[in-house]
Amino acid sequence: MLSLFSIIYYIFALIIYILALPFLLVKLKNPKYKVAIPSKFFLKDNCSFEKEAIWFHTCSMGETKAIKPLVDELEEVNISVITNTGFEEAKKLTSNVRYLPFEIFLPFWINKQKALVVMEAELWYMLFLIAKNKGTKTYLINARISDKSYSSYKKFAFFYKKVFKNIDKVFVQTNIDKERLLELGANNVEVIGNIKLAQLPKVTKEFRKVDDILITAGSTHENEEKLILDSYSRKYGKLVIVPRHPERFDKVDLLIKDYIKNNNLIYHRFSNQEDFNSDIILVDKLGELNNIYAVSDVVILGGAFEKIGGHNPVEPAFFGCKLISGENIFNQKSLFECVNDYKIVKNDELKECLESLKDLKNSSLVQEGDIKPIIDELKGI
Repeated sequence: MLSLFSIIYYIFALIIYILALPFLLVKLKNPKYKVAIPSKFFLKDNCSFEKEAIWFHTCSMGETKAIKPLVDELEEVNISVITNTGFEEAKKLTSNVRYLPFEIFLPFWINKQKALVVMEAELWYMLFLIAKNKGTKTYLINARISDKSYSSYKKFAFFYKKVFKNIDKVFVQTNIDKERLLELGANNVEVIGNIKLAQLPKVTKEFRKVDDILITAGSTHENEEKLILDSYSRKYGKLVIVPRHPERFDKVDLLIKDYIKNNNLIYHRFSNQEDFNSDIILVDKLGELNNIYAVSDVVILGGAFEKIGGHNPVEPAFFGCKLISGENIFNQKSLFECVNDYKIVKNDELKECLESLKDLKNSSLVQEGDIKPIIDELKGI
């Protein structure tokens, strides 16, 4: 039976929905939302999950990527998401993917599941309430409350106490997070670290470290190699360029050859000579990036100097490299939160940043995580 608070909350959500309808109809003109908005706010082609399974709910791409090790351990899963990028990432894990409908639809949309496993800060009141009322075990995983957001959470502590009343267990990142969540009304809280760091990079081949600064431009895209070369000087160290896509190897090769004409530098392709004895090296082989990070001093991480969304900063941070990235990290924000001491620069600031490499701190990971407690919990249902 629903409480008075639940009824009031539902009516409030319904009013918000009605008021938002004109805005949603305007947003529908944007092709970016042509699937997401009808799915979430009008239930178009967005039926309930057919099978009873472990149901994961995430927000976007980063959170969805992070549950892959969990999904791999389970026989069958359902996944709901909020964003387009989250949906595309979830489709790589299972065919049972849905957009999570707006809260007013959840009482009619949610079917009983073996468990509901919600990632991080997706604290939707009706989601946990209805799932719990349908007889589903409910979990919040990888939970954390930053110093910045803690005061905001405390202002609405009365509300979060209502949310946590319907969560059976919470897996948090740190002891500080545990204390804060207990204060907000959470029960049965266990510290397991950051599960985004449960699968760490591995070295498959050991290269010899050179007696010089080794700067690796990793996972670069169109226009980024030119920016890096224009910002580079041999006095900074040796430069290794690792393009993201192999079909661009020959194009980058020509770009480097043109660059060295007037700079009196030695250059070679890694496929011809697997060492770092030249001034500039083009890595035109796949599967070597982490092996090279392991012997690098500085990493310029590609994908963020163009509007690509960035690439994984955990890999260079794991090896303690000084880490430089462009501003466009919108697909990797959740992973950058796992890293200490990185430098975000504008494109026209890259040269200045390279000139002062000695002032940069080596990056590191915030805290590693362990998914085993979650796996044991889910397999025990």
